[in-house]
Amino acid sequence: MSDKVVVRFAPSPTGYLHIGGARTAIFNWLFARKMGGKFILRIEDTDIERSTEESIRGIIDGLTWLGITWDEGPYFQSQFVKEHQEAAEILLNKGLAYKCFCTKEELEQKRKDAMKRKTSLLYDGACRNLTPEQVAAKEAAGKPFVIRLKVPRDGGAVLFKDIVYGAIEKRHEDIEDFVIVRSNGQPLYVLSNTVDDIRDGITHVIRGQDGLANTPKQILIYQALGADIPQFAHMPLTLDPKRAKISKRKHGEIVSVQFYREKGFLPWALVNFLALLGWSTPDSRQIFSKEELIETFSLEGINRANSIFDIRTNDPKFFTDPKALSINAHYIRNMPLEELFPYVKEQLEKVGIWNPAYESGKREWFLETVDLIRARFHVLTDFVTLGRCYFADDYEMEPKALKKNIIKHPELKSWLPMLADRLEQLREFTAENVEKIIRDMAEELHVKAGILINGIRTAVSGQAVGPGLFDMLIAIGKDRVVGRLRNVPKLFEE
Repeated sequence: MSDKVVVRFAPSPTGYLHIGGARTAIFNWLFARKMGGKFILRIEDTDIERSTEESIRGIIDGLTWLGITWDEGPYFQSQFVKEHQEAAEILLNKGLAYKCFCTKEELEQKRKDAMKRKTSLLYDGACRNLTPEQVAAKEAAGKPFVIRLKVPRDGGAVLFKDIVYGAIEKRHEDIEDFVIVRSNGQPLYVLSNTVDDIRDGITHVIRGQDGLANTPKQILIYQALGADIPQFAHMPLTLDPKRAKISKRKHGEIVSVQFYREKGFLPWALVNFLALLGWSTPDSRQIFSKEELIETFSLEGINRANSIFDIRTNDPKFFTDPKALSINAHYIRNMPLEELFPYVKEQLEKVGIWNPAYESGKREWFLETVDLIRARFHVLTDFVTLGRCYFADDYEMEPKALKKNIIKHPELKSWLPMLADRLEQLREFTAENVEKIIRDMAEELHVKAGILINGIRTAVSGQAVGPGLFDMLIAIGKDRVVGRLRNVPKLFEE
């Protein structure tokens, strides 16, 4: 086996890239980068009925968006079917596999009989010792057959050490002579995947815990083909809050990478979060740069316990795992503004409120405004929902805020337009000057400044909370603030 680490991500293109698959890709990618090895992308597209071009594009686009780069590929398993069939022929010729002519009906009857006797349901090897003449006669009669691997009946066992789960033993007597090629000549996954890994020189197989059951069978194929056996590391499953396995079929788009992209996640924030599903450091660190995560990652840090992905399907605001939102919010609030710029631009473009001046004459204002408002944001879409009032005049008015801060105080119907007239007279629209006018007016009207401040905030932004009021007003700009305050009487009419 090569001294250089070679790993692969080998998804089946039967749907979008979901978070479980993305996590598998991330772990393989991190290990390859940590060890200075090679990361191969291989699409296992031999399930012709379920594999689609759209799914292939979804996988590649999802990995590209996450920043998970591969060194070779994408290879397509369907390109190597002949190799898989040739491997089966080699095993047949060496007497390590055999043709099985048992029909489905016969196999089903064997299972029923075994259940009645309460004995093993494993295939009984009825065709294992057919003579060449018997095999030739059945073939001449046109009887269909599958190819089964001849599992040793020597009282031994398959022994291997999984990097995560430790020493594992599977007795030969507990493994049936399993099918490696269907009756239509199509090799099964257990053979195709193993032959591909041998060809690609895979040194470490890093995959989900649900692949553990196939490992003893694959090791038997490695041994039968005289190939080096890679090291295995099986990751714990990712479960939902009800302890059910995360799956495309059960959970739908909410477990797809594309869903989180559309909901406003930053690529690296999602990578950071997914890396923590089933892996941790001794100090329980949560935030990593790309370089830090690569340096810190180790297969030994993968946990045995299943991880919980806390999907929140009934909460439109906090729609997913709070930890995922917290990590995404951290990056939104702390990443350099120039790095955040293109992501915010993309959001504004999607809803049609992007102004090309934000890249030239108003770039400084744009970056300062983004910096001001991002402190409370969890996802990028917040810039065009909660932050829309800074970039457009058609922002939504939060019903509770409107009722509490404006409608509840009828006097604001005249007070806020009066304030607008005074603000319009300001030669220098600064936070200090605006604050003085507001507080002087509150004193003049013998009213708490908070009534004016809360009313102004809601009238100007549509919300009850946000950045400091005076900084917010300066960011929105004098003309817009004046116009929105003069519009307050219409809010009472509506």
